[in-house]
Amino acid sequence: MEIALIGIGKIAIDQHVPAIQNSPDWNLSATVSRHGTVAGVPAFHDFAQMLEERPDIRVVSLCLPPVPRFDYAAAAIRAGRHVMLEKPPGATLSECHALKAMAQAHRVSLYATWHSRQADKVLAAKAWLAEKALQKLTINWREDVRQWHPGQDWVFEAGGLGVFDPGINALSILTEILPEPVHLTGAQLHFPANREAPIAAECSFHHPRGAEVSMNLDWLEPGAPTWTIQAETDQGIMILENGGDKLTIDGEIDESVSDLTGEYPRLYAQMASLVQRGGIDMDLSPMRHVADAFTLGKRITVEPFEW
Repeated sequence: MEIALIGIGKIAIDQHVPAIQNSPDWNLSATVSRHGTVAGVPAFHDFAQMLEERPDIRVVSLCLPPVPRFDYAAAAIRAGRHVMLEKPPGATLSECHALKAMAQAHRVSLYATWHSRQADKVLAAKAWLAEKALQKLTINWREDVRQWHPGQDWVFEAGGLGVFDPGINALSILTEILPEPVHLTGAQLHFPANREAPIAAECSFHHPRGAEVSMNLDWLEPGAPTWTIQAETDQGIMILENGGDKLTIDGEIDESVSDLTGEYPRLYAQMASLVQRGGIDMDLSPMRHVADAFTLGKRITVEPFEW
């Protein structure tokens, strides 16, 4: 199938382009970006022009920051194109619900992707937790924003989510692996004095059976990144590390190997399946937790952040 990639930045070059080019399902037929291009692929600067001139491209993958994404997605849906959304699927829950309604009305596929759910050991962690009584779960998601978003001011602007940009990855795993849903009960959000989005956060959650569930996010980690979820249950301890790529249960590492490796190859395989069967996947549960954190969170002003 012909696909266009919209927004040629770091994540597009590092993840989306190789996933598309190595997939048997897709042909990267166009890009739309103000600055970025992909060698050998027709490049457009104007999205409307691409939609008009390339009716053969039935699918678009949006890698733009969340705030401008709605207008692009809505234009694509109105043009009868299937749409794949990088995480988070939008800047607000309301616009995500609006996109779903539009996709249903225009009978096109729409996919809110959560790449961390496709990490190698997430499904194994979900299966192990399924029959266990959870007692305590702790998320530690710590990294250096200067390494992962160098100079990208949009992540600290309103709608950019701040530290919840990586934190929502942890929440996407949490909402996938827990057999029972949790909801946020409190948060402390650390806002740099000169920024509009938090640089660190601590969150607590209600678990229906009384387990202690918490999350710590930090975007100023000076050392190696830590992307870990630890679950203590009545039948042992599970540690999911490296963003979901390593699973240890009671000290024993899971060595199983999946048929298809890589988060983004799995996302594009799932998008192909959605398009072929005319499906929509707009799970917004990770984003709902972030919205709750901004609603309930106590704002704490910390020192200004400079690149």
